[in-house]
Amino acid sequence: MTAIDVTDRKQLTKAVKSLAKSCAVMKAAHDHCGVPEWRARPGNYDGLARIIAYQQLSTKAAGTIWGRVEVVLGKVTPASVLAADIDSLRACGLSRPKIAHIRSIAEAVQSGTLNLRRVAKASDEAAQAELVAVKGVGPWTADVYLMFCLGRWDVFPHADIGLSEAYRMITSERKRHPPKKFLKTGERWRPYRGVAAHMLWSYINQVREEQRGGA
Repeated sequence: MTAIDVTDRKQLTKAVKSLAKSCAVMKAAHDHCGVPEWRARPGNYDGLARIIAYQQLSTKAAGTIWGRVEVVLGKVTPASVLAADIDSLRACGLSRPKIAHIRSIAEAVQSGTLNLRRVAKASDEAAQAELVAVKGVGPWTADVYLMFCLGRWDVFPHADIGLSEAYRMITSERKRHPPKKFLKTGERWRPYRGVAAHMLWSYINQVREEQRGGA
């Protein structure tokens, strides 16, 4: 299991510099953005549910929706989600599929089918397997939970369009790599693939901000 203290900037900086030294793509990302902030989230049901809620939305829009959810539920727990009226969650801005997913995860946690403490202690592979066994949790969600909530720095969500688009932009390739090919591409960044993902996210977010005139 490979994990870091995500609040330790020295460890993160060391990993970033190692990647930048060994890979031209990572050097370009580092030169443009420096050392990224690690996207740390709570390592519990709240953190997993939040990842579901944020999928396919801008950070700003998702944050607004999640803020409403927290107001409605108070503390986001499996019990509070299962006790909540579905219409009240819809009114917060959550889609029906996302509500179904966070409820499915809540049921799995309550029944013991999904044990997030066990997941936190497991290897990356074992943790991913336990997470994706739950309806509503796909490989991308599992990978992001391991990175954001557990601080695993060698997990790579290879199906993430933002990551493959950032790579395409840096390399000036005509098309994004399909997920299977991008997974192979990411092998060169072991054992810091999660750090590489944060560097690519940081790059594309900054470039898009510059394109909007925010730089």
